[in-house]
Amino acid sequence: MAASDALALARSAVAAQRWREACDRFAEAGSTLVGGLTGPDLELFATSLFLRGRCEPSFDALTAAHEYWIARDDALGAARTAGRLALELLEAGEVARTASWAAQGTRLIDRLAEPDSLGGFVALVPAALTAMFVGDIDDAVRRFDEIAVIAERTGDRELAAHAAFGRGKSLTTIGRTAEGFASLDRMMAILAEGEVSPTTTCVFYRATLDIALEGFDLDRAEAWTDSFARWCLPQPELIAYSGQCHAYRAQLLLLHGEWAEAAGAAALAEERLRAGDFTAGFVADYQLAELHRLRGEFRRSEDHYRRAAQSGWDPQPGLALLLAAAGDPGAAQKMIRRSSAGAGEATRRRLLPAVVDIEIVTGDVAAARRAADDLNELRRSTPTPTPLLVATAIAADAHVLLAEGDAPKALEAAERARSAWSALNFPFEEARCRELLGRVHAARTDSDAASTEFEAARAVFLALGARPALTALAELTGDRTAGVLTPREVEVLRLVSTGLTNRAVGARLSLSEKTVARHLSNIFGKLGLSSRSAATAYAYQHGLL
Repeated sequence: MAASDALALARSAVAAQRWREACDRFAEAGSTLVGGLTGPDLELFATSLFLRGRCEPSFDALTAAHEYWIARDDALGAARTAGRLALELLEAGEVARTASWAAQGTRLIDRLAEPDSLGGFVALVPAALTAMFVGDIDDAVRRFDEIAVIAERTGDRELAAHAAFGRGKSLTTIGRTAEGFASLDRMMAILAEGEVSPTTTCVFYRATLDIALEGFDLDRAEAWTDSFARWCLPQPELIAYSGQCHAYRAQLLLLHGEWAEAAGAAALAEERLRAGDFTAGFVADYQLAELHRLRGEFRRSEDHYRRAAQSGWDPQPGLALLLAAAGDPGAAQKMIRRSSAGAGEATRRRLLPAVVDIEIVTGDVAAARRAADDLNELRRSTPTPTPLLVATAIAADAHVLLAEGDAPKALEAAERARSAWSALNFPFEEARCRELLGRVHAARTDSDAASTEFEAARAVFLALGARPALTALAELTGDRTAGVLTPREVEVLRLVSTGLTNRAVGARLSLSEKTVARHLSNIFGKLGLSSRSAATAYAYQHGLL
C-alpha cells in the first residue's frame, strides 16, 4: 500500500475512533515515508497509541512531533505538544518528566505574541493541577479561575472543561461539595458537546467518577458511569480507560446486589487491564478484591488488594475490612487508623464507615462514636445531603448506639437506616440493618422479632452468596450449619452423612438422583469440602447427626 493511502486510512480511522487501525496505518505510513510522519500526523498517532494503552510509544510520537515543530521554528506547535506531554505524563504518574515538559512549554509560550487559549493550556493547566494535587487548594482554585477567564474570552471548550473540572475537584476535596459538583456538572455538559479531545474526555470521566463516589453522590455516579459507558461503547478498539469503565459498573452493580453481573464487569475490567489499560491498575483489582471479600474468598481477595496497592494507591478500606473478616481485627484497626489519620478530608469521609465497623469489632466504642459523629456532622453540614450520605451516617450511628447499650435509640436509627438502604436498592446494606435490628430486638428480649429480622437478613446473604456475613450471623444465632446451607441442603447433608447413596437420598426426599447430586455439589462448594467423607466429618463436628 502506498504511504499516501496508508495516511488517508489512518486519518479516517482516527475520525471514526478506530484506534487500533489508526495505529497500524500510521506505523505503516511512517515506515515508508521519506522523512517520516509530519507533526500533525505524529500528534494523531500519539493519541491513537495512548488510547490503545501504549504510553511510552505515545510519548515517543509526541516527542517526535515536538521536535518536528522545533525544527520548523513553529513555537505554537512546539508549545502545544509540550503541553500535551506534560498532561499525559502526569496522568501516567510520571511527575518528574511532567515538570520538565511543563517548563519547556512555558518557555515556548513566552515567545508567542498572542498565546491566548494555548497559553492557558500549556502555562496554567499543569501548574493548576500540580497545586491541586499537592494540596494547595486556594492557589489551585485561583489558577483554574484564571483559566476559565481565558476559555471564556477565546471560546476554547477544552480549556473550559479543564477549568470546570479543576475547580470542581479542588472544591470537593475541601468539603465544598455543592459548589464543586456544580462545577463538575458544567464540565460534564461540555463533554456532552463532543468538543473535547478523546484523551481529555477519558481522564475527566475517570476522575469525576471517583469524586462522585467519594462524595456519596450515587445519582451522579450512576449517571456519569452510564454516560462513560455510552461513550466507550462505539469504540471497541479503545483500551486505555475502558477497563476503568467496566470497573465502575462493577462497583455500582455490587452495591445494588447484582453480584453475578458485577463479577462479569470486574472480569472485563481485569481483561482490559491485561490488554494494556494502565489506568485500570488500581480500580479493576480493587473491585475484584471487594467481590472476593464479600463472598468469603479471602485468599483471592488479598491477592487483588495487594495488586491494587502496587499501582501506588492505598487499598483502603477494603484491605482492613478483609483483615477484620479473616479474624485479625487488631491488625485491621491499626491499618484503618493509619490510613484515615493521614488522609485528606475527601478520602477520610470515604473511610469513616469502615472505621466505625472495625472499631466496634475491636471493642473501642469511643473511637467508633467519634467516627460516627464525624459522618453525622458531615451530613448536618451539607446543605442538601445525598440519600447515600444520609443512609451511611444513620447506619453508622445505629451500630454505635447498640454498642453503647442504647437499644431504644439503636432501634429507631436502625429502622431509619434500613428504610434508607431499601430506597437506594442496596440489598446487602439493608440486610446488615436487618441483622442489626435482630440484635436490638434480642437485647430487648423480643425473641420473635429478633428471629424475623435474622431470617430476613439470612435470606438476602444466602441469595447473594455473602459467606462471611452468613457465618457471622450463624455465630450470632447459634445456627450449626454456619448459615451457609439452605434447609434442603441440610437435609441432604444429614442423609449423605449416614452413608446413603444419592439415589437413596432422593428416594427419602422425593428428589431425583440428579437433583441430589446438584445439592451435594452446592454443599461441597459452600463448605469448601471435596469428598463425602469430609462432608460426614463436617456434619459430625457441627452436630447435624
